[in-house]
Amino acid sequence: QVQLVESGGGLVQAGGSLRLSCAASGSYFNTNVMGWYRQAPGKQRELVAITIRTGVTNYASSVKGRFIASRDNAKTTVYLQMNSLKVEDTAVYNCAAGAYYPPSSWGQGIQVTVSS
Repeated sequence: QVQLVESGGGLVQAGGSLRLSCAASGSYFNTNVMGWYRQAPGKQRELVAITIRTGVTNYASSVKGRFIASRDNAKTTVYLQMNSLKVEDTAVYNCAAGAYYPPSSWGQGIQVTVSS
């Protein structure tokens, strides 16, 4: 198990950008997989982006081409660069990590609000 701390959320206008960061502490091997999920009010949690240590990244179709996930293995930190934000992107975003997919550790969540 690892502890995950997210930062970088906030309020932006549609079309703007935000970058989320997630710093992990704990077991090195429990951060082989790191990524981001989100949950909007009244909706199920969904995968936004997931990365593995070797660099392969998968994105939800709704964010592909707009969001970029990256990771710094030395810092055990994952980032989510969110561009061309839409109102529909408004949600609580959670960082997640684990030795394998699906992740087993979760951050507390950070609010991203996009206004029209």
